[in-house]
Amino acid sequence: MSHGIDDNGRSEKTGGVALIFGGSGALGSAIGRRLALDYESVFFTYRANTEGAQALAAELKRRTRVGCAALDVRDRQAVTALVEDVAARFGPLEAVVFASGVNIEQPFVSQITADQWREVIESELQGFSHVVAAALPVFRNQRRGVFINIGTFATHSYPPGDALSAVPKAGTEMLCRAVAREEGRHGIRANVVAPGIIAAGIGAKLMKSSFSPRVWEQQRKRVPLREFGQPADIAEAVAFLASERARYITGVTLIVDGGLHL
Repeated sequence: MSHGIDDNGRSEKTGGVALIFGGSGALGSAIGRRLALDYESVFFTYRANTEGAQALAAELKRRTRVGCAALDVRDRQAVTALVEDVAARFGPLEAVVFASGVNIEQPFVSQITADQWREVIESELQGFSHVVAAALPVFRNQRRGVFINIGTFATHSYPPGDALSAVPKAGTEMLCRAVAREEGRHGIRANVVAPGIIAAGIGAKLMKSSFSPRVWEQQRKRVPLREFGQPADIAEAVAFLASERARYITGVTLIVDGGLHL
């Protein structure tokens, strides 16, 4: 793994590949753009947004080697096959980012159906467990690698109506801590980036469909920094935790919410 400044003062890219699960969404695409500056190769998956994925791949090709593929993270065999293929063609596999998720509303606990619980748990908690199971043998063989899971600030300061998102992400956060504790001896790190309210993607959708502008303005004023986050804020946190600058950081959750959880 190489990352630093060369003799001409230019930033050197990390060899190998950063693999992003859920790379076509607002957060995933921002993470892809940022990691394309640091890695020789970036590979991302998407579930159904073929047009968005193709546009992002064309954009990233100007910065780095790029690959992408449609994938349902609920399919463990498909996840394993993809990780093995990416490591073989683009490797070494340096960083695995899990930004995959389900587009959800914000029902209260009493309104959540069994089907809704099943969908988010299978797509997020089980999906992330499939990714971990597939990547661990590769990381162990390399004696290095880092997992970065995109969680939520709601596991630290719960806003009513967010259980459908927060509960499975609490599971993925705990899984990261388990990986960090058990796999550190193999040179493997695992961390979480926990966004607050992001004015893009699902956050922007909720701002249009849920509550009034007045309610959202009150929410903005609750943020100590007095503004909602942007996808680039999350991407920068991911880039830091994926880099050698964070080589001694594992098992932590980096909350990126402007102080909203305080």
